[in-house]
Amino acid sequence: MAIEAKTTVNEYLYGKILEFDEVEAFLDALTRLAVHELSDGGEDVLCGITLLRKRRAGTVASSSEEAQDVDEIQYGYRDGPCLSASRNQVTVKVSDLQNDDRWPDYARDVSQRGIRSVLAIPFELEAGDGAALNLYSAEPGKFTDAKVEAAQNYAQQASQALALSLRLAKHREAEADVLEAMKSRTTIDLAVGIIMGKNGCSQEDAVRILKSASTSRNIKLREIAAGVVASTGTEPPGTHFDR
Repeated sequence: MAIEAKTTVNEYLYGKILEFDEVEAFLDALTRLAVHELSDGGEDVLCGITLLRKRRAGTVASSSEEAQDVDEIQYGYRDGPCLSASRNQVTVKVSDLQNDDRWPDYARDVSQRGIRSVLAIPFELEAGDGAALNLYSAEPGKFTDAKVEAAQNYAQQASQALALSLRLAKHREAEADVLEAMKSRTTIDLAVGIIMGKNGCSQEDAVRILKSASTSRNIKLREIAAGVVASTGTEPPGTHFDR
């Protein structure tokens, strides 16, 4: 099926960003749309999305369990068409895995799953992130020049929405880290106060007691503090940012 007007794809994807809190759910929607847009002749292509973040690669979305399984084979070899597309920002096409010698072990394993042709299209993302749209077919030569162009157009249209989704995910992660740090600080402060009250010591001595217990037991300082708080029957502290 040919890709529809650019505004249709963009509007659909931007709507999904607002609909889902998690980037994985958004990417699942993206793969389903890709299969809808890029399949024809009664055969659905398999679709997965490889995402490179924080130096780690993984399939974060797929159109089916079969697509997920096929997509993950490359990670065991740490190379393959999808990883190459993500890392190098180039389109990678394999017309027939049985006649391609770039990744022989990978090609053998994927061929055993009944896959013959592969197409990997990079998304245009911000520095530090890499991703590729991965398409698979049981038909050799499935991805003609026209289909490659259609897939590239689709990835280009989806790139802006994907970049926004990843940016929002980073903000959520940063907010969660800040909130967790605030909770840790509150727990530690409360534990320090409890130790000061029980031992009649200074704040500095109470902090030293907590740190010593953390080091000797090889347990995080917050966990030690939480144990002190719990021993008094006090509820774990929250912050006014909690909902």
